Amino acid sequence: MNSRKDQLQAFDRLLTIMDELREQCPWDKKQTMQSLRHLTIEETYELGDAILDNDLDEVKGELGDLLLHIVFYAKIGSETNDFDIADVLHQICEKLISRHPHIYGDVDVANEEEVKQNWENLKLKEGKKSVLQGVPKSLPALVKANRIQDKVAGVGFDWEQPEQVFEKLKEELEELQHEVTENNTDKIEAEFGDVLFSMINYARFLKVNPENALERTNKKFINRFQYLESKAKEKGIALKEMTLEEMDVFWEEAKRL
Repeated sequence: MNSRKDQLQAFDRLLTIMDELREQCPWDKKQTMQSLRHLTIEETYELGDAILDNDLDEVKGELGDLLLHIVFYAKIGSETNDFDIADVLHQICEKLISRHPHIYGDVDVANEEEVKQNWENLKLKEGKKSVLQGVPKSLPALVKANRIQDKVAGVGFDWEQPEQVFEKLKEELEELQHEVTENNTDKIEAEFGDVLFSMINYARFLKVNPENALERTNKKFINRFQYLESKAKEKGIALKEMTLEEMDVFWEEAKRL
């Protein structure tokens, strides 16, 4: 691994390149925070994919792409004299120090849960009006539900045992089934949302990240379906011409593989 000196030199190199690109490259000169926003979101998802695939070389590359965006935003901020990369770094350092009084102060904690509770309480003392204020509105619904539950749990609003959450999930499923029987579309959607919310909560108690779990299943399904497509192509048969029984043969093969 690189020494701290080498790491700082590498970071300085990136800052220098960013300065040069901002001055000389027609594309880089035109960029604003608004124009970079959607690209940053895309890079974040690409990093997430690489992490799920456990492709560490790809993780390294995607981290570089994301770091470039951070440096880019800081460069734009410096041009308007609002902030620069040093301000960004100092601010996160100060936040980390203030949010970890068990490391940089005289607070004692027994475990990870107490650390999380202290974190949320400190945020309220810093002026946050709600524990949920820090949950971005634009988060995908599944991720948002997980963050909401995690944050309220941090201040003690939570179930005590996984079994309680599972019972709540079964209750929500029964309510959903009732509305399905009644054929009330609006209530079906509402109850379906409650089921998903309870599932996400149960995942938290099982120490499972629901986003990662669902994406693993997505990837698994894609791999199996593409295997089915390839086998159908080998036999010169269009999928829409196959029966479900014929498809299931290849699907089971894909599961064994």
